[in-house]
Amino acid sequence: MFIDTHCHLTDEYEGGVDAIIKRANDCGVGAMICATADPDDIAPALNIAENHKNIFVTTGIHPDYVNINPNEYLTDEILNNPLVIGVGEIGLDYHYNPQTRAQQIELFEQQLDIAFKHNLPVAIHTREAEEDTANILTNKYHGVMHCFTSGWDLAKTMLDRGFYFSASGILTFKNSESIRETFSKIPTDRIVIETDSPYCAPIPYRGKICEPAFVIETAKVLAQIKNLQLDELEKILFENTKKLYPKIEL
Repeated sequence: MFIDTHCHLTDEYEGGVDAIIKRANDCGVGAMICATADPDDIAPALNIAENHKNIFVTTGIHPDYVNINPNEYLTDEILNNPLVIGVGEIGLDYHYNPQTRAQQIELFEQQLDIAFKHNLPVAIHTREAEEDTANILTNKYHGVMHCFTSGWDLAKTMLDRGFYFSASGILTFKNSESIRETFSKIPTDRIVIETDSPYCAPIPYRGKICEPAFVIETAKVLAQIKNLQLDELEKILFENTKKLYPKIEL
């Protein structure tokens, strides 16, 4: 089966969450990891996972939500839940709010400490903040660079620190040659895939609301980059995801 390692199932979708999970299953996407960004999405995400087979959760607070105490949301009770397999998405984003850099770093480091305490992998969001991200993410931590679109320099740094890299639908875009080049260099055993639904719909669905079923399109392009048959890549990605998120039981 394919696994969508990062999707936001708490968002609004046509037909509701039941419908998009069925469409994904029908396309061979047998498991999904529902990431949280807004702290208010954590409880709904857990509810979805508790009521659907092969749905797992990473709980985290996006850098847009500064001045929030993550300890109020990422409690021991939540992180010890067997369906909670990681902390994310967390990180830094200076594209829209560079003025909150200090607060973003504080929130990021607090959540990294929480993940380290629970020995959980982290799903990292970084946008226009590569230097700070690399400085903060020492080899003390482990996890995945979510929706990775940065260059080879950051990739090499994080490879050396044991991180995985997630390919999203952006990999399929015509103007993403540099991203495809970077993924051609990343070892195949360090790659997973995602949709980041409802964002980043791959070609041929670009411009539409993305959903987990579309992860297959990213897999097709990744298979071409890696010179693999699609079924070969499917098995590799499945094993990579289980290594990245050891709490997954499939």
